[in-house]
Amino acid sequence: MARKLRLREEVSEVRSRFKMLSPALNERILRCWVAAEAISLGHGGIPCVAKATGVSESTIEAGIRELRNPGEVVAEWRMRKPGAGRKRLTETDPDLRKDLEDLVEPSTRGDPESPLRWTSKSTAHLASELQALGHKVSPDTVGTMLRSMDFSLQALAKTREGASHPDRDAQFRHISERTKAFQRRGQPVISVDAKKKELVGAYKNGGREWQKKGDPEKVQTHDFPDKNVGRARPYGVYDPARNEGWVSVGKDHDTAEFAVQTIRTWWRQMGREAYPEAKELLITADAGGSNSYRTHLWKAALQRLADEENLEITICHFPPGTSKWNKIEHRLFSEITKNWRGRPLTSHEVIVNLIASTTTKTGLAVRAKIDARKYKTKVKVTKEEIARLNLHRSSFHGDWNYTIKPRALPSEKRDVTYETP
Repeated sequence: MARKLRLREEVSEVRSRFKMLSPALNERILRCWVAAEAISLGHGGIPCVAKATGVSESTIEAGIRELRNPGEVVAEWRMRKPGAGRKRLTETDPDLRKDLEDLVEPSTRGDPESPLRWTSKSTAHLASELQALGHKVSPDTVGTMLRSMDFSLQALAKTREGASHPDRDAQFRHISERTKAFQRRGQPVISVDAKKKELVGAYKNGGREWQKKGDPEKVQTHDFPDKNVGRARPYGVYDPARNEGWVSVGKDHDTAEFAVQTIRTWWRQMGREAYPEAKELLITADAGGSNSYRTHLWKAALQRLADEENLEITICHFPPGTSKWNKIEHRLFSEITKNWRGRPLTSHEVIVNLIASTTTKTGLAVRAKIDARKYKTKVKVTKEEIARLNLHRSSFHGDWNYTIKPRALPSEKRDVTYETP
């Protein structure tokens, strides 16, 4: 174990040195340098250096022979002229990289914002699909290309979120395809979710902020919620095409009606102006919580919104256990958390101001408002109401993917029940 750890550290160091030195070395000196690194690592050095530098093992072995027999002249030790040698496949086949990206991207796994990503498809499978598209490529070449595109092969592992659903990757592809189709038509696509409940008051908040030395801000010793103030329940809407967000900070329960009211408020405050010609809306949401695909009240509330705005609403749910893939999590909520780190959330007004002041280098803009309404819990939706829903399920996983179309209602009945605050 100790040797493996040492080799791992040394491989990382070799990789760093290679990045610095390789642009300044010619072919022969580079071959000798990687060979010297492999010799210094001892047993297993050749594959380790090959992994760290991308230089083939055969080239490293040739360099080792050259170092050990400097007087011997061998044809393979020559130094080629600049630009000589076999061209890379990406140069001779310019569509190869794009086709590989198209195959991998919809099923990409891992932290969505990390530069290091990994694919759920094997190199053999990807090579087979590329060959079917007319590319002459091997699994090894696919692996090399994926590494150059910042992918790496990872083993499967169960996490606290639970085991993967068998249709997880297929649903990811479905969401990707629907999103692209809506955006091509100029129709809005939003990502929605509830942020975790926050204590309101002088309580400790994670993170650190610059303060005068020896003068930290004082907060409560214990995090016992004040019954008179309660908690803040933020629910957000994120528009990835415009990099804009809306957050309603609720004072009552996080229910399906609260979730849909937030979407309604976003539409009337931001969405309608941004998409004046919109007839459709695509919502991507988690599988659970107030916007769960199992909740009848969620669908009934969306039906009312569709009727009021004469808007065809399509919903695509992420599979259970994949909430962090929802764009709102890492494009909006994570930035809000960073913005208020180390600050006590002393009131709902403070929370709203901190949310609304959240920005990023990529131009994120957020608006927020308190929603002081009372939302009843355990609201039952009758069978008659369910039967009146104008709901159309997709042929693929109709429980996760469905469209709610507006019903024909008298115009005077629209926009009556729910007014934007």
